[in-house]
Amino acid sequence: MKTIFVVDDSDTNLSMAEAAIEEHYQVMTMSSASKMFSILEKITPDLILLDIEMPEMNGFEALSKLKSHSLWKYIPVMFLTGRNNEEIEARGFEEGAVDFVTKPFSAPVLLNRIKTHLNIDEIIRERTARLRKLQNGIIEVLADMVENRDLGTGRHIERTSIYIKIIIDEMKERGIYAEEIKNWNVDRMVSSARMHDLGKISISDTIINKPGKLSEEEFEIMKKHAIEGERIIDKIIARTGEEEFLRNAKIFAGTHHERWDGTGYPCGLKEKEIPLQGRIMAIVDVYDALVTDRPYKKAFPEDESIKIIVQGAGTHFDPLLAKLFHEIVGTMKGAKAGF
Repeated sequence: MKTIFVVDDSDTNLSMAEAAIEEHYQVMTMSSASKMFSILEKITPDLILLDIEMPEMNGFEALSKLKSHSLWKYIPVMFLTGRNNEEIEARGFEEGAVDFVTKPFSAPVLLNRIKTHLNIDEIIRERTARLRKLQNGIIEVLADMVENRDLGTGRHIERTSIYIKIIIDEMKERGIYAEEIKNWNVDRMVSSARMHDLGKISISDTIINKPGKLSEEEFEIMKKHAIEGERIIDKIIARTGEEEFLRNAKIFAGTHHERWDGTGYPCGLKEKEIPLQGRIMAIVDVYDALVTDRPYKKAFPEDESIKIIVQGAGTHFDPLLAKLFHEIVGTMKGAKAGF
């Protein structure tokens, strides 16, 4: 059964709305927007009926907050209003409301309006799911292209994707960089990270698969894969108009070789100038490179690899993230054992 939130500071309106739709939907009533947001942390409704004129936070302020949150912005919102006002309706539609229902409302009218918008929302969700499937399929193909050329990495993209999910989940659990990641969709962020080495498509096979240490000139060419990854993703953005997902992919591609002390590449960013995505990827990318065989080296022992990461805190890596890595590396080792 679909869930409807009804938010209104009038007990009478809450009771009327509940009576009108409770036979068809699970109804949760709230007397303020602040109560709604506290419940949204645990439950995501299928639709919200939202009063406009409320104390503390009015309906427009609540709508703006909903639309700014990555997990809530797609919830359809119907405004409840006691006034017929063209300016208010125009503003509401412009800011993302799907409909207006005038109070006092007719129960059949309210029920039919809800059914209509939930049906529309269901169609949109199905189409969005198909687009996500297509998007993920394209990512898989691009990731496979990179790995099929880079013969020495052996499922590097799959492993780093798992490591990143473990780290972000732990960050959320422990409140690490909580403000920065509060709106992150973990699955989409992990999917974006799969494109971090996309720029290697433009690097010669002889350099990528050289069985030994790269010369200084060859290393300078290899370093260009970060900029090339950004350039390729920029082209995709220009052609598709997709922003959030590809913007994160571009950050992963362009910043995963930056170093906390500013000695990394391609831009020599330092400390928190480096986007959080790049600081996370830097750790998992190096860890995976250390513990696996590569054309230019044999795998390091696990203990030595962990020690290198820990010793790199404050120079190569974000100290807070390096500390977290050290505390949860056992979980990452367990995930690695599955490959």
